[in-house]
This record gives sequence, structure tokens and C-alpha cells, in this order.
Amino acid sequence: MCAIAGILFKRSEKSNIKMTTGRALTEMLDGTLHRGPDSAGWALYKDAEEDRIRLRFLIGENGEARNDIEKIKAELQRLRGEIVEEETLGCSYGVKVLYRGDVQQFSHELGKNTQLVSLGSRLEIIKDVGQPYDLAPKYRIHEFDGDHGLAHVRLATESGVHPDTSHPFWACGFADVATVHNGQLTNYWIMRRRLERKGMAFQTENDTELIAVYLAYQMSQGATLEDALKTSLDELDGTFSYLVATRDSIGYAKDKLAAKPMVKYEDDELIAISSEEVGLNRLFPGRALDTTEPPPFTYGLWSREA
Repeated sequence: MCAIAGILFKRSEKSNIKMTTGRALTEMLDGTLHRGPDSAGWALYKDAEEDRIRLRFLIGENGEARNDIEKIKAELQRLRGEIVEEETLGCSYGVKVLYRGDVQQFSHELGKNTQLVSLGSRLEIIKDVGQPYDLAPKYRIHEFDGDHGLAHVRLATESGVHPDTSHPFWACGFADVATVHNGQLTNYWIMRRRLERKGMAFQTENDTELIAVYLAYQMSQGATLEDALKTSLDELDGTFSYLVATRDSIGYAKDKLAAKPMVKYEDDELIAISSEEVGLNRLFPGRALDTTEPPPFTYGLWSREA
């Protein structure tokens, strides 16, 4: 049992919610904390900067952190990525890099010797062991006020409690694609080997990462995100409710059994999705919401208005 959350503001106005986007996602997670108290994470979509890529890495503690950062810097120098900004927060090292080459090859090379957890012109993934209210100040989540993002709390069932097993997951090799997921894919290894034969790379053995890579691969072959969401319903087996975000959209898909809950609220300004209604209620305290639960075997997609 885990909990997922996502929010997208359709326009720049945020008159309905008196909190930053980061705080909104954190409140949604805390409202559903009973579903996953082991770890938490956020996929945050910040403003893009020309020719600059945002990278996030997991690093160790104390002296180990310094060694990891030096290794990351050496790898970036080897690959001709020029660091223009950097910060260390908890077990996370983030950089902005000036780079104009092949991003997929760049990220694959970086991933061989570092724990790269996100890459994109807008995307940054923050995740760690702990609970949302404890981690949000440590990683300055409440300062984030971008137009969309995803979040997740995890109950560890099949792997240990570590930052690298926490969600969200990034689509390795593809900029700005991230997923959060509640459920289990029963054809994980079949799908993974199929994608690896097509040149796709994986950094973990987590089925949420596979969803991200699957969707990104479909889009790299000319499919729209909507097309990819639709085909995932047929090609991914198991029980799942997942959210995906790209640089300007969020979407969902829900399997035919509908064993994993998902509730959404939408108005003229925003779309918000949570595993339970209590998560959405945190956005509008004291107000009755007109929410709906997506039917089984459906998908949906929302994008920022131009």
C-alpha cells in the first residue's frame, strides 16, 4: 500500500489554493500518510533555462557525500558538462549544467558511475527515507511554486527502505519524464527485457521506473503521451494506478481491476489527484469537494494552457 499525488495548475492563477505547489503536494501526502510511512518523494517541475539541464543525484553521508560529489564532478567534466550552479540538500546533490549534446547518451554515461535520479530542463526529483512533514523543510519543498508536480509516500513491501527505492522515478535517458505508482506489475521482467532489446536503460529493478521508461520510449517513437497512456493499459499487466508527468502535462492510467484507489478533483484552475479523498481535502480545508474516481481501465491527460 502506497499513496500517490499530483497537481497541475492550468494557468498561472492560483486563487483557489492559498499555498505553494510544494506545500500542496506535501499536504496531500500527509493526508494519506497511513498508506506509506516509510519514505517520501516529489517530482518538481521548475522554470527551464536555455541550454541548461537540471540533474539530481543521490549521495551518501558525511565523508562519503564529499567523495560522491567529487566523483560526480569528475564524470561531468569527462562528459563536457559545465556546472553553472550546485547545491547539496540531505542525501541529494543538484546541479545545473550547461550542455548542448545528446542528452540520452549523456545521461546513460552518467548513470553508469553515479546515482542519477532525475534529468531535465524542468524536472528535479527529491526523495528520501522519512515522512513528508519531516523531509519537506530539509529539502525546501515548500519554496517550490511551479505549475505542476507529483509526489509519493511508500510502504516498503518488496525492497528495503532506502532513498534509491523511494518514488518518484525518472525515465532514464529521457528528459522531464517522471512517474509515481501504487500497485505491482506482474510482467515487469518481460517488459524490461523487451525495452532493453530496444536500447533502453534501467537504473533499478522497480516497476515504477519501468512505467516511466515505457512511456518515454513510446513517445520517442512518435506516439503522443495520450497514445502511450492508452497502450499501457493493454501492455502492462497487474494491479496499478499511476501518474506520469512531463515538462507541461500530467496524466494517469488505471488497470481493469481497479484495486488501487485514485480520486480526482478538477476546476477551472487546476487538476489534483490523490489516492484518497482525504488528500484532496487538505487543499481546501472545510470545503465539500465534488470529486470523482476514475473508472477501471481508463486514462486521462491534462496540459498547461498556452
